[in-house]
Amino acid sequence: MPQTIPASRQEPLPRVLWSLLFGNFVIGTGVMIVPGTLNDIGTSLAVSVAVAGQLITAAAVMMFVGAPLLASVVAGWDRRRLLALSMLWYAVFLALSALMPDFASLMVVRVLAVISPAIFTPQAAACIGLLVTPAQRGRAITFVFLGWSVASVVGVPLGAWIGGTLGWRAAFGVVAVLSLMSAAWVWRSLPDGIRPAAFSRAAWGETLQSRALMLCVAVTLLYSAGQFVLFSYFAPYFKLHLQVTPLELSLLFACFGACGLFGNVLMSRHIDRIGAPRAVMWAVGSMALSLLLWPLTTSLALAALICVPWGLGCFASNSAQQARLVGIAPLLAPGSIALNSAAMYAGQALGAGSGGWLIAQGQMDTLHWYGLVGLLAAMAMSWWATRQPTHRFR
Repeated sequence: MPQTIPASRQEPLPRVLWSLLFGNFVIGTGVMIVPGTLNDIGTSLAVSVAVAGQLITAAAVMMFVGAPLLASVVAGWDRRRLLALSMLWYAVFLALSALMPDFASLMVVRVLAVISPAIFTPQAAACIGLLVTPAQRGRAITFVFLGWSVASVVGVPLGAWIGGTLGWRAAFGVVAVLSLMSAAWVWRSLPDGIRPAAFSRAAWGETLQSRALMLCVAVTLLYSAGQFVLFSYFAPYFKLHLQVTPLELSLLFACFGACGLFGNVLMSRHIDRIGAPRAVMWAVGSMALSLLLWPLTTSLALAALICVPWGLGCFASNSAQQARLVGIAPLLAPGSIALNSAAMYAGQALGAGSGGWLIAQGQMDTLHWYGLVGLLAAMAMSWWATRQPTHRFR
């Protein structure tokens, strides 16, 4: 059994990881800016919230398709140039999104913008193994993914507040500026020559044939879909049921995000001790608890309280999943993490699309039950994945 190193004696992580964390913060803010501004987008462009929610679906489909395909295309690229250029691309298309005159043109530009998340998050995670020691790998991956948690506690509430007061175009513009800052920071901090080995066709075949890896990817698909059935429509849901103001909505997102940040910090500190499979089960079970209690959200205070377990597990789950995939097969990490990102985005598309369809059928009040089914299925799949052999991939 490997000896666990106490947190106080662990070697500090390299400072370069801060630029990757900030990049994920900007990526996460840009991806989740639509749920927070959904009411204003619908009103401004004269479409229903169910139709506006398809911005989430279309973007998620692009990220689902793009993450694994682009992993092969960019395999030989220097990561300093790749990651900086992906953030520059994000800045340009987020700025263009803010200028679109109608929903159709916004849809096209939004889909092009999210090519950047399809590249940045999985490729940043895949190159971490070349920046840290093997003993730091799990902690480093969860540390870099803290950027998504910080986005939920700072970026998303700020975007919701800006969207509710100055309009969704201003919110998109702010994220475009942050993307430029991220591109510059990555360019200045990341060394030249970070080139993970090209992911061959044989390696893809080995990844796809691994039952352990593919079941873990399926876990991500299921819990992402379960979350986004309801999370995609937080803004219209709480406006309808609790008549929340833009400030109250931003505070609710901030509470959710603070829990997400705290949950991911806990995950980063303890994942090497408790093991990634148990960490995943804890995180998904925490989210399921919130959806089970969802009928009790009859006031803003109760909604914030019931969102606490969901927030604790929301981002921690994906951090644990990435560490789990790397632990199963370190040499296959570029492919498995890309597939995991694709599954996360596919789940978002499935959840947002099905949630929009349910709302169009007048079933907004049942969204949480459909989400709960997805989370329970993810827990069952995760249990099955732990029983698969992994020794041949080490």
